[in-house]
Amino acid sequence: MENTTPKENIMGTKKMNTLILSTGIPLMVSLFINSLYNFVDSMFVSQISEKALTALSLAAPVQLLVSSLGLGNAVGLNAVISKALGRKDAKEVRKAADAAIFIALCSWVVISVLCLLFARHYFAWQSGGDEVIAAYGIQYLTVCMLFSFGQMGQWVFDRFVIASGRSGLFLFTLSAASITNLILDPIFIFGLLGMPRLETLGAAIATVIGQTVGMFAGIVINRKWNREIPFGFTLRPDRRSIVNILKVGFPSTLVQILTSLVGILMNSILITFSSTAVAVYGICIRINGVTTVGVHGITNGLIPIVAYNYGAVNGKRVSSAVRWSFLYGVLLYLPFFAVLECLPVWVLHIFDASNYMLQIGIPALRILAMAWLVAIPALVISAGLQGLSMGMSSMILTMFRQAVLPLIFAGIFSRFGKLDFLWTGFIFAELLGIPFAIWFWKKD
Repeated sequence: MENTTPKENIMGTKKMNTLILSTGIPLMVSLFINSLYNFVDSMFVSQISEKALTALSLAAPVQLLVSSLGLGNAVGLNAVISKALGRKDAKEVRKAADAAIFIALCSWVVISVLCLLFARHYFAWQSGGDEVIAAYGIQYLTVCMLFSFGQMGQWVFDRFVIASGRSGLFLFTLSAASITNLILDPIFIFGLLGMPRLETLGAAIATVIGQTVGMFAGIVINRKWNREIPFGFTLRPDRRSIVNILKVGFPSTLVQILTSLVGILMNSILITFSSTAVAVYGICIRINGVTTVGVHGITNGLIPIVAYNYGAVNGKRVSSAVRWSFLYGVLLYLPFFAVLECLPVWVLHIFDASNYMLQIGIPALRILAMAWLVAIPALVISAGLQGLSMGMSSMILTMFRQAVLPLIFAGIFSRFGKLDFLWTGFIFAELLGIPFAIWFWKKD
């Protein structure tokens, strides 16, 4: 008699040491490609002037705020569409897809209105009265926000292929966007190939063109190779689908909004030292995005592994997944940690650092590199909590170590008038986050 027993998913059978890597590596690649946007912009803009680089550093928290709307929509639609696909409910899939596109359109409208109302006031506040920094920043941020429809659309069409299990196609849309940005950045910034020199305005134009290319690549890929998710545009989407998407995605949006506000407040503290301190902090954030892709790829891959084995009531594999993720996270970050500790001058010269920037940046990079290493246990546990469907616990942990504690320590240490003390506050925040994370894990 033919054996009809269904084959168990590899999430429950594959050796954990190889499962963690096979799940995490594609995500590492996608995160690395995605992190190139701001890194490349900052690298090229640093060749203009330090003030132009400072302007981009001040714009970064607002860009994070913008992307939070796309992220929330993406997280919500991924869950809702995946669930409908699992039920083989084609009608619900179409409703959710159309609702996600409508939410993306509404997000773009909201972003554009916020830009027109607040962009100038924001830079008047954050630039410390420096009109050159403000002018650079207003140019850059205005274009990025008014033409953010490409970014909002790319979030949606990327998640369509992920929700249907075709994650490999996701890399094509990301690559199309990042490669376009990489090619156009020097052309528009420095005025190559007969183009006028546009400086920070050129960086913004290259960014939004790249995002728009990524969006259209996503549309084409989904139309041609992902017909499992039909979609269209309507001004009368299904209300229940909208509510379901927003309900699932709101926690992710909230975390990123609060993280953005922390960045804004941190820049407000740093500008009291100097505009160079703001530029250094912005550089460190960009470097963090590139050097920690291994850690974040592993932790993002950990979530479905924990979720599957938790559902299968296999606590041993859940614990094993967390242990292997911690080990791989440390091993993948250590080479970058060594470079940041031993060659900070070389790293900062990528951004055309002046002598004063080196004076501030070398200790900042070394101290923050240590903070990023100390953060790994909490990052792994936070991902594990999401896999256990403890999203609220994960969100509280993240905000505790990334928002509440850093701001408390920054406020205290800034009173000593030494930047090195302020950077050290990030290490204290991550150290205190570890027992807090362990307590959450044991409790949940």
